[in-house]
Amino acid sequence: MKIDIKGNISEFEDTLNVGEILCKLEYDNSVIGALVDGELRDMKHQPRKDVKIEVVREDSKAALDLIRHTAAHILAEAVQSVYPDTKVTIGPVIENGFYYDFYTERTFTEEDLELFEKKMLEIIKQEKPMTKEILSREDALNKFKKMGESFKEEIINDLDKAEEISLYFQGEWFDLCRGPHAPRTSYVKAFKLLSVAGAYWRGDETRESLQRIYGTAFLTKKDLKKHLLLIEEAKKRDHRKLGKELNLFSITDEIGPGLVMWHPNGATVRNIIEDYWRQQHIKADYQIVYTPHLAKADIWETSGHSEFYKENMFSEMEIDKNRYQTKPMNCPFHIMIYKSELRSYRDLPVKFAEIGTVYRYERSGVLHGLFRARGFTQDDAHIFCMLDQIESEVNDVIDLTIKFLEAFGFKEYEIFVSTRPGKFVGSEEDWNDATNALKAALRNKSLEFSIDEGGGAFYGPKIDLKIKDVLGRSWQCSTVQVDFNLPKRFDLNYISRDNDRLQPVMIHRAIFGSFERFFGILVEHYGGAFPFWLAPVQIKILTVSEEQFDYSNNLMENFRRLKFRAEVDQRNEKLGLKIREAEIAKVPYILTIGKSEMENKTVSVRKYGGEQIGEIKLDDFLSIINGEIQQEDSL
Repeated sequence: MKIDIKGNISEFEDTLNVGEILCKLEYDNSVIGALVDGELRDMKHQPRKDVKIEVVREDSKAALDLIRHTAAHILAEAVQSVYPDTKVTIGPVIENGFYYDFYTERTFTEEDLELFEKKMLEIIKQEKPMTKEILSREDALNKFKKMGESFKEEIINDLDKAEEISLYFQGEWFDLCRGPHAPRTSYVKAFKLLSVAGAYWRGDETRESLQRIYGTAFLTKKDLKKHLLLIEEAKKRDHRKLGKELNLFSITDEIGPGLVMWHPNGATVRNIIEDYWRQQHIKADYQIVYTPHLAKADIWETSGHSEFYKENMFSEMEIDKNRYQTKPMNCPFHIMIYKSELRSYRDLPVKFAEIGTVYRYERSGVLHGLFRARGFTQDDAHIFCMLDQIESEVNDVIDLTIKFLEAFGFKEYEIFVSTRPGKFVGSEEDWNDATNALKAALRNKSLEFSIDEGGGAFYGPKIDLKIKDVLGRSWQCSTVQVDFNLPKRFDLNYISRDNDRLQPVMIHRAIFGSFERFFGILVEHYGGAFPFWLAPVQIKILTVSEEQFDYSNNLMENFRRLKFRAEVDQRNEKLGLKIREAEIAKVPYILTIGKSEMENKTVSVRKYGGEQIGEIKLDDFLSIINGEIQQEDSL
């Protein structure tokens, strides 16, 4: 077996694992794993063929997954040490941490988390080696059956018969696992258990209820401390908390889980976003359309949603002896609008855009405020074009996407191109052309991107864009997807230059993803303190006494006449209380009106965040806020 490390090729026995190979090459103990042909592996991994190896050291970013996965196993051992009757299920690595799901009659508490952390520290200090054992399917089943670990039995039974079954040991305790792990428990040097949440086995509400413990681990205590501070800041910015405090939206059991009601403040912001969206799309030559919220079930069979997306669709309903379903997507409707007339190559591209509400059955366990809802509104668009138009159209989509995101304060993002999966529709040649067109469009913009090999949908390659918020968190929003499938399913065509009927390419495109999700991200990004042009109330006028009522009312009317969103607070309350409440509401500008301001025809200005501008002439204040609006107009 030939091993390539940094271009140096050495031959080794086929029986050696990664750790033994690196030991022979005299690597030190700072190496805790390796990238084997680009895939993260631990020291116990045994290559089966000639491979390229890149070492992973304990202070590298790649080491985090090894450490976090090991921490998940340490947690599982700790829980079973404290409560032996607990059954273990799965414990994967996730972004910024890990979790483990447990089956127990006990309800875990904050006090339990402290107990588990103490036990984890004991296990870490013992420096238990992580060892790997390969078992036959029968032996593995017997082992877990004797232990009463029914969930592990189910996992094994569902594995492909050709798949290797491995156990990872830390001392005497072990878990069914593919790996990879750090060599010893002592490599976990900085960890924290964060919270307990409910879950269902395999995400199925009809199955066993589980308890999920979330945790995180970092390379250093300094990194961990920094992350925990970010978590605390994120809690303060939680859109569900701020949504209630700022009277933006609500989700109630009376209406139904995952169904959002937009309150006046939230609806005002949404309306501003929608207006901006429409204006920019009209400028970009999109045609705005509206489509129904439901359709005959037949159309979802034609589109393939009934076959591939059934579990995420709401049940059928019967109307006039016909089967109908609420729409999970807008695509078939735009397709039918395209088919409503004969199209020529001269007409292409055809670009339809819609602010369209869709409905998807999301299980209650995954619902999460505006981020995961059952009814939400997509900023949807579909472009019907020729194959040689893909690059140009994607170019334009990228320009529009970046313009939108920067307008709302997002200047950092990561871009991924997802390529052809194992199962796909369309020809390889078309896939290659489409994928190359996506890459070329990004290169034209000098935009860096990563390749998600095989991550495309079965119907075509795609570009995904993840924005970063003020806390450095990544959010999946914008997507551009090339589709060879739906045009074929719906027999779409256009008349070519040669008078032939050819199939167009369909590009699915969303910039926000959904208005709900994007709004939630905005709330957390700004901590509820929206920029002036987005704020539901831009100016709050506070009176000291009844004597200033007329003057304050005239101010409010003048501001509204100038298209500013202004309110006046004339309650018989102390001025300090009014100011505090306006600050809590995160109003950009607070104007206090007393005797002096009324007599001098001035306003005393306080900017959100505590900046005192002081008493100024009304014209000077108008200059300040007009400057804010000019900034908006430049977007």
